[in-house]
Amino acid sequence: MIQEKIKEIKSGKLTAEQNIKNYLKKIKDEDKKINSFIYVNKSALNDAKEIDKKIKKGTAGKLAGLAIAVKSNISVKDMPITCASKTLENHTGTYDADVIKKIKSEDGIIIGMLNMDEFACGISGESSFFNPTKNPAAEERVPGGSSSGSAAAVAAGFCDIALATDTGGSIRNPASHCGVIGIKPSYGRVSRYGLIDLSMSFDQIGPISKDVYGSALLLEIIAGISKYDPTTYDEPVVEYTKFKKPKSLKIGMSKDFENLCKDKKIYSVVKEKAEQLAKKYSTKIQNIKLEHVDLAVQTYYPIIFVEFFSGTRKFDGKKYGKKIEETCGEEVLRRILGGKEISKSEYNGMYYRKALAVKELIKKEFEKAFKKVDIIILPTTPILPHKIGEKITDPRIIYAYDSFTIPANLAEISAGVISAGKIDGIPIGLQVFVPSFKEELLFNILKDIEEL
Repeated sequence: MIQEKIKEIKSGKLTAEQNIKNYLKKIKDEDKKINSFIYVNKSALNDAKEIDKKIKKGTAGKLAGLAIAVKSNISVKDMPITCASKTLENHTGTYDADVIKKIKSEDGIIIGMLNMDEFACGISGESSFFNPTKNPAAEERVPGGSSSGSAAAVAAGFCDIALATDTGGSIRNPASHCGVIGIKPSYGRVSRYGLIDLSMSFDQIGPISKDVYGSALLLEIIAGISKYDPTTYDEPVVEYTKFKKPKSLKIGMSKDFENLCKDKKIYSVVKEKAEQLAKKYSTKIQNIKLEHVDLAVQTYYPIIFVEFFSGTRKFDGKKYGKKIEETCGEEVLRRILGGKEISKSEYNGMYYRKALAVKELIKKEFEKAFKKVDIIILPTTPILPHKIGEKITDPRIIYAYDSFTIPANLAEISAGVISAGKIDGIPIGLQVFVPSFKEELLFNILKDIEEL
């Protein structure tokens, strides 16, 4: 779909201006119901007119005329960067994040800033100060989080591609619930300069789109080393949109993940699709052992709490917005207080260091597994998304939503989600894990699954 849209724009059948006009009208008419946008770019049409001039000259970039929507924790100059919080409700970006610079350099048009769980703390899209986001694919259900607006905007047809962030599943969880494509790049693949991150150890910026081509194209553009982000690696970025079917493929699935799946119907839907892929490659699915994945949630959250607490100390009401403890919601405050407690001097960093040690164990397990198989297939969430407004009083149940996505962040590998089918009309996301910096393989496999 994105490939065809680009051809239409480059050939003059569709102008960039008309593309943006179509989206602005759709957002105006329909987003009151979905609530995916916090802010719509007032200059989007003028930006489109300038790009149309470049198209006529034949100098336009790879994203010429496409509407790109941005999660509200990524800095865009002169647009609100609120993190969907009262704390930063009046804060405006003073510069473009690295990913935004790259998008603009290829003539993508930033159409607006998207809703999200406050400060990326959440898995449902319900914790935003600007009210919850709805799921266009299953209206009574949550869209997933924390990148709720990114997945919902794509699923509702309000933009061509969206930018999102993934700490422990925040791209893949909503992509699964909304029935779209979501990519978590390898740690260090994409610059985080300009991101208000939840956790320095895990966060990655990635794309969400309706088709594999759209995500492949955007990652191809935003990936690469940055002089502003020391966590980025100088690993080659290939043209992900030139899909090449591997000559052979070793597919792994794990009984450890099957045992963790609360809803066995979800696992069945994913396994059936995995078997179709195996048949396409004339191969059999191998069972792989991943002993410590059941500790993923317990390992992840102490690290998150400590790093989030540390990162929010700048929101003291003096330089950025209001004091966070006085203005934030329940989940944000829970993580701040949890991080403060774990960080107390009498613990001497014991819980944080122990969690980092288990993180390394899980990373080594995946390195070992990838010596036997090329990819690992698993569900995205162990349960179906809950209904909007449904009260879940135990935070541990909420955190368990991420039990299948967190391992990829702990292992620093790349992962992608694509719809495997539906249960009772609710999209079910199939997740593919690949080794670090093997995004080319990831896109090739996702393209294969898309065509099944």
